[in-house]
Amino acid sequence: MNFTGTFPILATPFHGDGSLDLESVDRLVGFMAGLGVDGVTILGMLGESNRMLDRERETLIARSVAAAAGRTRVIVGASHPGTQATIGLCQMAKDLGADAVMIAPSAEPVPNEARVFEYFQQVAAADVLPIVAQDHPASTQVHMSVPLLLRLVDEIPVIACVKEEGLPTPVRIAALKQGMQKRRVPLLTGLGALYGYFDLAAGCDGFNTGFAFPEVLMAIERAARARNLDEAYRLYAKYLPLIVFEQQPGVAVRKELLRLRGLLGQAQVRHPGAAISESAARQLRDILQRVLPGIDITQALQP
Repeated sequence: MNFTGTFPILATPFHGDGSLDLESVDRLVGFMAGLGVDGVTILGMLGESNRMLDRERETLIARSVAAAAGRTRVIVGASHPGTQATIGLCQMAKDLGADAVMIAPSAEPVPNEARVFEYFQQVAAADVLPIVAQDHPASTQVHMSVPLLLRLVDEIPVIACVKEEGLPTPVRIAALKQGMQKRRVPLLTGLGALYGYFDLAAGCDGFNTGFAFPEVLMAIERAARARNLDEAYRLYAKYLPLIVFEQQPGVAVRKELLRLRGLLGQAQVRHPGAAISESAARQLRDILQRVLPGIDITQALQP
């Protein structure tokens, strides 16, 4: 699997009662496949994976793989504080037809990089799918050094990609690119594309994040790959207000945007997560009118 390009992280659709909305799963995955994204990721932080039962995960994975129908790849978040539980979630994803898994370490009482390496090493030894190693200290409270990430790449062949979200991302991406001498794997940026232009200029290979307009990220990534950084910057600057507004805590703003795009039946956030406030919804509509005046956002944009 090629991990260069744009891989949106998908929200998990819920009905008003908190149950899975599988019809919206079909719409969401189908829309992304129609855009031509390089793959989608489900059950990440945006996917509220920590609020889902195992049987719901199984249902969501199976439905997403079926909706993708081979038109795009499906990456499944499989992180868990327990190594054996992570292996089990990886096996579930493999059995249900996913193409790769995304894994991040969990915090331990005493920080220990050797134990983090063992975590990835033991998961990889269990005959799992290709692994996207996620470095996201804001959510995991685990700070992986550049030397540790390089060791993971050098010594664990099943790690096929690194998703770098440790700040400052451009500096770390540049250091990882320079340090990958024995073996090179793609580097993807996340964080809602907040630093997307700078990460691409530093050498990252694409996006793995949940911005509600992935066609914009595709256009930015294509421009950067063609070494047209002026065009990449123009697009980044144009959509930056939306990118920044989406970065508020929680997933409510992003879910409301996906609802406005006609992809989610409701912008339901699973309890105890909060729905979007009326004031934030008004601000969001105002930003949309300023950035995309008169544009039908239910259709694919032409950035």
